[in-house]
Order: sequence, then C-alpha cells, then structure tokens
Amino acid sequence: MRCIGLNSVLKKAKKLDIVPWPHQSPDLSPIQHPSVFRITLQRVCVCMYVYIYKYQSISTINDFIMRVVMASLYLGTGQLEQELVRKSPDLKVSVLLDYTRGSRGKINSRTMLLPLLQRFTSQMRVSLYHTPDLRGLLRLLVPQRFNETIGVQHIKVYLFDDSIIISGANLSDSYFTNRQDRYVLLENCREIADFFSDLVEAVGDVSLQLQPDDSVTMLEDMVHPYKGNRQDFSAVARKRIMEVVNSAHIRQRLLNQSEDSEDEGMSEVEEDTWVFPLVQMKPLGIRVDEQVTQRLLTDAGPESTVFLTSGYFNLTRAYMRLVLKAGASYRILTASPEVNGFFGAKGIAGAIPAAYTHIARQFYKQVCQGGQQERVHLHEYHRPEWTFHAKGLWYYLQGQDRPCLTLIGSPNFGYRSVHRDLEAQIAIVTENEELQSQLQEQEMLYRRSAEVSTSTFERPDRHVKLWVKLVTPLIKNFF
Repeated sequence: MRCIGLNSVLKKAKKLDIVPWPHQSPDLSPIQHPSVFRITLQRVCVCMYVYIYKYQSISTINDFIMRVVMASLYLGTGQLEQELVRKSPDLKVSVLLDYTRGSRGKINSRTMLLPLLQRFTSQMRVSLYHTPDLRGLLRLLVPQRFNETIGVQHIKVYLFDDSIIISGANLSDSYFTNRQDRYVLLENCREIADFFSDLVEAVGDVSLQLQPDDSVTMLEDMVHPYKGNRQDFSAVARKRIMEVVNSAHIRQRLLNQSEDSEDEGMSEVEEDTWVFPLVQMKPLGIRVDEQVTQRLLTDAGPESTVFLTSGYFNLTRAYMRLVLKAGASYRILTASPEVNGFFGAKGIAGAIPAAYTHIARQFYKQVCQGGQQERVHLHEYHRPEWTFHAKGLWYYLQGQDRPCLTLIGSPNFGYRSVHRDLEAQIAIVTENEELQSQLQEQEMLYRRSAEVSTSTFERPDRHVKLWVKLVTPLIKNFF
C-alpha cells in the first residue's frame, strides 16, 4: 500500500461524480484536508458480524509481536473483557479511554486495567482523555452518571501490529454478543496503522496518564484539561494532533515525488480504492469530518442515493437542512425504541428513547410538510433482545446498484459527534466491484427494519409524555 496525493485522488473522484472533501472553508482557517491512502482489495474486510471484532481483538492478540493500540470510550467489566486483559502479551500496549466514562463506578475501566499496568509498567500506557469543557463548578455539580454528556473521547480504533479495525463499537461485552454495530478490518496497511497509532498517541499526550496506584498525572509541560486555561489547553492539543495530520501530508510528498508519472505507471487494478481518515475534535478546533460530511451531503446528485444509519438519530441542524434540501434520495435508519441502548434504563435515562422518538417525529413531520416522502425515507431497526448501535453512510451513484463510498467509524451525525466529542472514521472510496459488493452490508440492517409512516407515531407505544417533549429541545445537544 502507498500513500498518494490529494490532487490525483480528486481527479479520480471527479470521474465518480463525488468530491467528498472540502476545497474552501469560510469559517475555518487554515483548511484541514484529510490524508489519502491507496490500498488493494485484498486488504479490506467489511463485516456486520462481531466475530471479526472478537477474533481480532481477543483470540489472535498473542499472534502479534510489535504493538497493540486501542482507543475506545470505555473498557467493559464483563467476562470477555477480562479475557482480553488476561491475554494481553508482554509487548508495548497503548490504551486510550475517556476519563469520565472510564472512571464511573467502583469497578470500571481503570480497575480492569490496573493489574496489567502494575505488572507491565514500562510497556503499558493508559491515557484517559478529559474534555476541557467539564471544569470548575460544572464539574462539581454534574453527577457522575451524567458528566459524560459534556464531552468524551469517542474514537473506536483497535490496532494490532499493522492491521487495524475501525468501528463504532466499544470494548464491552454487549458488543461481542447482542449489540449491532459495524466493523472494517484493514489488514497489513502499515501507513494507515501508523496514522491512527500516531493519532491515538497524540490524544494520549494531552490526556491524563493512569498510574499503577490508580492516580492520574499529566505529561511534563502539558496544560491540564480542567485545571489549566481552557484556550491554552485547546491550542496545545490542537497543535499536537495536527502535527499527526500534517506529517501524513509530508510523507505523501516524500513517497510521491511525481504524481503524474506515478499514475501513468500504475494499472487500474492497483489504484481503484482509497481510504481517507476523518477526524472531528471541535472542542480542539479540528473539523475535518464535519467538513467532509457536509460536502458529501451537499454534492449528492439528484439521481444518487444515500443510506445513512445512526443508533441515536439526532442530526445537527446543518446536516438536517442539507438532507431536506438536497436532490439525492435518502434512506435513513435509526433504532426503534426497544432496541435503543437506553431502553429500560432507570431514572431520567429511561426517557431517552422517547426523546429520540420525539426528534424522529419532528424530522418526519418536516419531510411531510416539504412533500419529500418519495425522496426521504425513515426506517426503524427491529431485533428482539438486541440493541442497535450501527452508524455510517453509503453513497450510490446514479444507476448503480453498489455503493462507491462508505463512511465507517464512531460519529453518529448528531450534535455531540460534531460539537462535543472526539471522533474518527474513515471514508472508503472504491471502483472495485468486489469491494463495492462488500460495502453493501447495510442491506442486512435494512432487512430488519420497517419504514416509518405517520401512523407509526400514532401507536400507543410511541406516545411521548408532555414533559419529555418540553425538555427534549433543552437537552438534545447533550445526547
């Protein structure tokens, strides 16, 4: 695999009538471009099922001898997670988790990892990212159960040597068993693995470092996320993380001294698939994923089709406006109340599925008011004893029965993903028909769905209490 320049990929992308990356940004300077990597079909495996995730993250971890890098919201405390910790070998391991979620409760991600950290202090690094927005009086007043609503580390990357899994799934037992998500395995893709390893290391450098005695410290000369100055922390963090993005462009130039001559010497088979890592960290001033997603939704042509899924349907105003005014056909899939991850939760959290129902109803009302029912279709996922956590986007060109592009990773396309959390996903663009067929995995999701209509929201089980309707507009930006 080789890393190629942005301009040559844009030329190829224009032939596909898609240019999902920003050229101009009126509200952000400097422009932040995604890196571009070219790979071959044999190195990509897209799968809905958890066996790839489970197999790669647990069963074969001992087969790798160089590095293990994991980024997740949290590490669960179930039997399978304990197996993961026990099987971690005597090698260099780096783990990035969210501080608030990873510290919740007496038994948590920190307590799960402490034995490993105590045993392999020199080889093990556990970084706990703390949002700079949770500070001062707010940090003291917000209960532990809800402090993650302010902002979290939400990137899901699992890297073993030079192979990497990009997903929306956390390292938790439910994702190994009955929680629906998406997974893509990029095998022996060293440049992409290096990029994400460097990205996790950079975020880790500006995070709290877990110590063997369960205390946390910051690296020397690093601004503290909630004790230090908010703007100073963001500036230092942005500089450190953008070093990774910018260095990828430098490597591109070094590896591709002459793009034109290189393009002429390559066969079509070798140059038909590209991977674009997309990073979104708006609290730190990094907006690559937001720019790319907006460009994709803006440029989707009248005869094209976009499939979009999210376990938590709460589109930003900008995304919603683009969907409602664009010419492309949309098939949007979200969780039905009973497969929402908060279904049956105690206390106020138990009302979250109803809040999402209210948001979906308002969106569908706008679709109907605009006479867009034939162009924008809303579906709900149903599956007994399962929860729905899959998120992503698939782009079909006019007259094509396979997608030429997919987005896969951690973002949910909602306010939190854009404005509060640290997110990362990849865009896979391909002309390879075999890989395009793999990318059709969304069809399995839609087979378990039912299309929403006006009557859906009139059913007794979709009744939303008045207090939920009144509170939802006030809190929708926090979940």
